[in-house]
Amino acid sequence: MSPAPRVVRAALHGPRPAYIYDLPTVRARIAALRGALPEGTLVAYAMKANGHPEVVRAALEAGDGLEVASGGELAAAVAAGSGFTLFSGPAKTDGDLRAAVAAGAVINVESVHELRRLAAVAGPARICLRVNRAHAALPGSHRMSGAPTQFGMAEEHVPAAAGLARRDGHELLGFHLHAVSNNLDAAAHAAFIRDCVAWSLRATRDLGVDAPLINAGGGFGVDVTGAAAFDLDALAGGLRDLALDHGARLVVEPGRYVAAPAGFYAAEVVDVKRSHGRWFAVIRGGTHHFRLPASWGYSHPFTVLPVEDWPYGFERPGVTGARVTVAGEQCNPRDVLAADVPVERIRAGDVVLLGDTGAYGWEVAHHDFLRLAHPAFTILDESPGRSPA
Repeated sequence: MSPAPRVVRAALHGPRPAYIYDLPTVRARIAALRGALPEGTLVAYAMKANGHPEVVRAALEAGDGLEVASGGELAAAVAAGSGFTLFSGPAKTDGDLRAAVAAGAVINVESVHELRRLAAVAGPARICLRVNRAHAALPGSHRMSGAPTQFGMAEEHVPAAAGLARRDGHELLGFHLHAVSNNLDAAAHAAFIRDCVAWSLRATRDLGVDAPLINAGGGFGVDVTGAAAFDLDALAGGLRDLALDHGARLVVEPGRYVAAPAGFYAAEVVDVKRSHGRWFAVIRGGTHHFRLPASWGYSHPFTVLPVEDWPYGFERPGVTGARVTVAGEQCNPRDVLAADVPVERIRAGDVVLLGDTGAYGWEVAHHDFLRLAHPAFTILDESPGRSPA
């Protein structure tokens, strides 16, 4: 899909290298996902995907709250005014637990030991029990449950945890059942959510507790190569007539699905050259800004935006009709964003624009390697009272 004209304008006329965040896309993605889910589902944006304050603001405007996974993210959620915050993470500190209670957050408790610590250092809290169920895991890039991982408690520990929660005066609100990251099979995801609901309703009956929150987590996927897409119609069809009995409410925690398509990375081509039979376009920028292609081992799609101005009085390097590798400015041969990709034309001074970079882009990059400059951040917004960039 071609980038919107407002994004192209920002890439060509704004600062570079830069991340461009398109807030209307954030709101539209949450609205579209909400439309495919059962009525009354709570949508808590997973801040780990992109914690830029403006992205978080837009997500809060369109959604119901935030999911955080560190004390720093919790503080940011409080500053953003989140009224419904879910706090996950397998290694919360005592300070994290105290801050979560003070903020009124729902703590996704990861173990019986964490539950004991919570009572010891912070007192009664609003909690969900995070459970690593022995179910058939969803397809996806990262598995959190259905396999041995550091996340959540095994199902056999749930009765003891529920009893301990009652003894210590915690308000047991429900269960956190997040399973995978970046699943692209929407029909399988619908089946997983139905299973989460059935399991949670059985657990509340067996344990004799009133636990109305059924948190199926996130994992709604984005294929940045464009080869596949998460089918919201299939998700909606698979969840049709889903019964949420006894006042139960479904919670989801989308991150990548919301933020990825709202982000773009723009960088200027500094040089175009041939080496050992291959063409390279060297950009000012690279994996210290956007690490995902190098860490996951794929070529990220890009668009070449031509810039006709050439300020020098000598020949402009470039190539037409060739396969080109887009490499960054580091003294590191793995600083590559796209490898051996056919292009019509690319020249020094042109701009490369990478879409679907709004999730796990800047957040997971090695920011300070070589002490290279950080990117600029351009925010595009068309909400009332705000002007687009």
